[in-house]
Amino acid sequence: MVEDDSRFRVLACGRRWGKTRLGAALCLKVAMAGGRAWWIAPSYPMSMVGWRLIKTLVRPIPGINVRLSDKQILMPNDGEIRVRSADNPDSLRGEGLDFAVLDECAFMKEAAWIESVRPALSDRLGKAMFISTPKGRNWFWRSWLLGQDEQDSEWSSYQFPTSDNPFIADDEIEAARHGLPERIFRQEYLAEFLEDAGGVFRRVMDAATAEPQSKRVEGHDYIMGVDWGRSNDFTAITVLDMTTGELVALDRFTDIDYGIQVNRLKAMASRFQPMQIIAEQNSMGGPLVEQLQSSGLPVKGFMTTNPSKEAAIRALEGAFERDEIRILNDPVLIGELQAFEQELLPGGRYRFSAPEGLHDDTVMALAIAWYNLASTGPVVLW
Repeated sequence: MVEDDSRFRVLACGRRWGKTRLGAALCLKVAMAGGRAWWIAPSYPMSMVGWRLIKTLVRPIPGINVRLSDKQILMPNDGEIRVRSADNPDSLRGEGLDFAVLDECAFMKEAAWIESVRPALSDRLGKAMFISTPKGRNWFWRSWLLGQDEQDSEWSSYQFPTSDNPFIADDEIEAARHGLPERIFRQEYLAEFLEDAGGVFRRVMDAATAEPQSKRVEGHDYIMGVDWGRSNDFTAITVLDMTTGELVALDRFTDIDYGIQVNRLKAMASRFQPMQIIAEQNSMGGPLVEQLQSSGLPVKGFMTTNPSKEAAIRALEGAFERDEIRILNDPVLIGELQAFEQELLPGGRYRFSAPEGLHDDTVMALAIAWYNLASTGPVVLW
């Protein structure tokens, strides 16, 4: 792998495999040949890990100039190494590069690579190495897939578990295997790109077996969930069969006025005659809920707050874990469920949302419907 001459190398590595030392050594090799190398990390604190190691590696070299404030090392032959943070991708613009290491890039914004680092390699035909522990199937995973394509000569990729490091005791790895949740061990120690890793919902694809229905089935009861779209968002409507726990219909649309949205909801309700419609009540949802209630539909408002959102999401998460729910194999819904994230806040609560630039409309429409179904209706355990 070290001798691999591919222009872009992608390394998915388990924790403590040694990827930081490898990347730092390659930066030093480029600088000693008179080239310009950058070490780029997702944040300033993470960049300090690489900076401390690089300073240690260059210490024996005579004539070097270490600029602490700039995190820059100048070689006597005009080669240089600079350590940067990708917090603000625009700050990486400017200089042409011979080599770049993107450290823990699974946790880095893709814009840092696409908009800043990749163009900086163009004038010198520079190379790059992507090193990280996986974090689900994000842009790092897509880059890794490029290296698996034998037809793409510019890219190569590798996967190394922690156990490849001879300095990590086998007993320690076995202790981690037994002491950690399986999916955490597989991601952090085996360097696997898990379908649901880093997200809230597991076993999404296992549940994607429900068949769509065009109208109600005699003897079955239904509940609907509605998440209203705002600017640049979508309105999503879900229909759950209360008898089987299956999602049987899904509608999603944007860029239409609220009158048409209400009519589309009414049409869906006419087909399934739900026992209850749970509709988001925040902001403009309040008047829409009142309008639907005045028309005789069994609508109940759902006020989305951090606590109520957490309760709904946790209920849906549990449904997937316990194999209680079946969903449509809809690519938008599947993608939103797999990408949905949680963030632990300082006060101990969680914030739930889609990753930056993505949507969670179908997730919320499904979650508020399931949350109310689990509270009121029968759920069949599969």
